[in-house]
Amino acid sequence: MAEYKENLLLEEVLPFSLEAEQAILGGMLVEPDCIPTVIGHITNADMFYKSEHAKMFNIFVQMFNLSKNIDFITFLEEVNITNIFDNESDAKKYLVQIMSLVPSVSNITDYCDIVRDKYYKRQLISIARELTYKTQEGEASAEQLMDMAEQKLYDIRKGKTGSSLKPISDVIMQTFENLRNLTSEDREQYLGLSTGFNALDAMMTGLNKSDLILLAARPGMGKTSFALNVATNVAKKYDKDIAVFSLEMSNEQLVSRVLSSEAQVPSEALKTGKLSSDQWTQLISTAEVLMKTNIYLSETPSVGVAEIKSMIRRLKNLGLIVIDYLQLMSGGGRNENRVQEISKMTRNLKIMAKEFNVPIILLSQLNRSAEQREGHKPMLSDLRESGSIEQDADIVMFLFREGYYNKEVENPFISQCILAKNRHGTTGEVNLRWDGQFTKFANLETNRVPPPF
Repeated sequence: MAEYKENLLLEEVLPFSLEAEQAILGGMLVEPDCIPTVIGHITNADMFYKSEHAKMFNIFVQMFNLSKNIDFITFLEEVNITNIFDNESDAKKYLVQIMSLVPSVSNITDYCDIVRDKYYKRQLISIARELTYKTQEGEASAEQLMDMAEQKLYDIRKGKTGSSLKPISDVIMQTFENLRNLTSEDREQYLGLSTGFNALDAMMTGLNKSDLILLAARPGMGKTSFALNVATNVAKKYDKDIAVFSLEMSNEQLVSRVLSSEAQVPSEALKTGKLSSDQWTQLISTAEVLMKTNIYLSETPSVGVAEIKSMIRRLKNLGLIVIDYLQLMSGGGRNENRVQEISKMTRNLKIMAKEFNVPIILLSQLNRSAEQREGHKPMLSDLRESGSIEQDADIVMFLFREGYYNKEVENPFISQCILAKNRHGTTGEVNLRWDGQFTKFANLETNRVPPPF
């Protein structure tokens, strides 16, 4: 790999436009009011080919975020502090030069388009070279190379061009920007997505971006129904794309469950077709509402992380991913035991949640330990083929219903959602109402928790 990088240094100069880069920076000095426009088009300082230009752009962004006055004198002072040029005289001469080279500030968006175009071409050239090198090297399979190519092209489209060290000042500025968003009038779009269960939202602050949320239970506890309830609640409340991957049930079975829950029509009636005219009316009305949501279903068996990533890249406004369930996924590994495969998949799913900046609800089975334990309540140690499941998950939730084991219990309809791990707050239990005939979970009035969002 080192040889590959050294060879790149010997190649010809990559595409860039010195004039367009100078015109953008000069325009920002001549007319600071255009800075928000430029920042909206140039989302990454690396889009500038010249390192001096990238550093100058970062200074503009920092001054803008701090609401500092920007003119020739104040900007020159920041440039000198950053030591972009050898001395103050060189800095002053260059700033005067780029200001004089601005053809027209009114055309600055066109200059931004030129810089962006050159930047993307440089990225494509870099990808092509690396793919050529790895193909000739012969160590990676064609499938791995195609996945790598698709990933890198996706990263370019999303503005992610590799990791780099960031100064804490940049991160602090981003943190304050996030805090400003959370206190603004449209704060709801920056909060975690509401599950539709108030007490649960209050405890876990909703479904937070980049979280891997593990939902585990023994068979019969309703984990698929719970996940579908959450997905439907999110889809109805937010204008977001929701991707549901079912490795066990068909799309028709999933939709039947959702229709039963939302229309309050017994699931048994949907299986037998014995529906009254009122139930037909309820189903049709519910279907009209659901058809306006952006829920996407996949029934691909033994799907792997790479295939899931390939499918969700096609969604432009992704808000939530649901995977049912972990133990049916394909690890794609060779000569690995199942525990190693599971560990690798959960690690890759956490990386995927961070990469796409959306929450992932991952369903999982529990081993039989809880069946032999008095009370039967699940624990973290019950995670089947655990490996790194607990470590990779941001939140671990268990579903437990005492009425499943004890038919004489006082409140057989009560289901507990147990937060056994919560990186965002406290752990604890939330009581929900379970209605088996409609495969639906609902808030309990006894919770008396107002919606947190």
